[in-house]
Amino acid sequence: MDTLASGFINQHLIDPEICIRCNTCEATCPVAAITHDSRNYVVDAAKCNFCMACVPPCPTGSIDNWHKMPQAKAYTIEAQLSWDTLPEEFNGDGSDEPTTSAPDLLTNSPASVQTSAAVSTNNVQFGSLLPPWSAAHAYTNLYGPKAKQKSIKATVTGNVRVTEVGKDYDTHHIVLDFGSMPFPTLEGQSIGIIPPGTDEKGRPHFARQYSIASARNGERPGYNNISLTIKRVLEDHEGKPVRGVASNFMCDLKVGDTVEVIGPFGSSFLMPNHPKSNIVMICTGTGSAPMRAMTEWRRRLRNSGKFEGGKLLLFFGARTKEELPYFGPLQSLPKDFIDTNFAFSRAANQPKKYVQDAMRERASDLATLLKNPNTYFYVCGLKSMEEGVILALKDIAHDANISWDDLAESLKSEGRLHLETY
Repeated sequence: MDTLASGFINQHLIDPEICIRCNTCEATCPVAAITHDSRNYVVDAAKCNFCMACVPPCPTGSIDNWHKMPQAKAYTIEAQLSWDTLPEEFNGDGSDEPTTSAPDLLTNSPASVQTSAAVSTNNVQFGSLLPPWSAAHAYTNLYGPKAKQKSIKATVTGNVRVTEVGKDYDTHHIVLDFGSMPFPTLEGQSIGIIPPGTDEKGRPHFARQYSIASARNGERPGYNNISLTIKRVLEDHEGKPVRGVASNFMCDLKVGDTVEVIGPFGSSFLMPNHPKSNIVMICTGTGSAPMRAMTEWRRRLRNSGKFEGGKLLLFFGARTKEELPYFGPLQSLPKDFIDTNFAFSRAANQPKKYVQDAMRERASDLATLLKNPNTYFYVCGLKSMEEGVILALKDIAHDANISWDDLAESLKSEGRLHLETY
């Protein structure tokens, strides 16, 4: 926490009206200054060192708020957790000076040195915040609390379960149509869904984020629609029973129902568009949504004869094949179009296998792709997979006599390794 003149600090705050609770900021922060409860994400003023690591990845800009406060009156975590909106900026104690921008506090500050060391053990350091150089332009934040139009209504035109009926982990493929209202999206972007009703304290539900599972020209080409892959949440991370507000609302929707949408969000987790570009996709569960979108766009281009694409290599993990979304459709895709590798961690009478294990089995092919500057890697799924994937890439590079330090730097600086875990 940097202290300004006269006992003031530049307190870092998150705007609860804009935040879509995607967890990117908390996952990115190298000093564990960000935490959350069931409603809000907040910043601990005693821990925040203004390293700015959390600001660029935020898809909404909610993280980029700085209030000049007397150090003795800095907002506590408890106070921030209770907010529905940001408070007015402090203008008391005889100070009318404008808020100092956070980057100004970094110049020659011990905080920036400390952060550099801390980040070296944080896997988030490997993920790029830059899109591929050939990615299409992404439109973001067209609808939302701080946009000209607060939200947009979409109509459900399809809701199909994409995991085996009668098994756990009920996952749905949901199609939303926006009618005549513009809602341009790209593969790798996400939207926010605002569930109807209020929480236990009578406050409107906040938006939940979902990755788009359809290609840029729609789930149904030529129509103004998108699709989502949503798993019904029936337990929390500790295994305790709980009904996810948004996931159950979405999975229970019928054709003709309407939903309130904000977004779109995301401008870096985008696919390359230049010929011969290779895409390696590594995902678990509903992390398959952006991978489905990229695969479908490449499939449509291939069928039209308008694109000379490179390789598509998919590593897809789940507990069992019955719990893996889109298992049937994936099996029917041509082998010369996509190279699919499954990893099941709970298959009957089989040893546990995770996506990083499947990657190591294909080490020779991945090493060849790692050497190719036209290869792009996308990782999406549970946070627990991230370290294993990075270590697998590092080991594969090492065994192929590729300098991991040089490779990791180029993957990040050239927008060729993207991590989106939760």
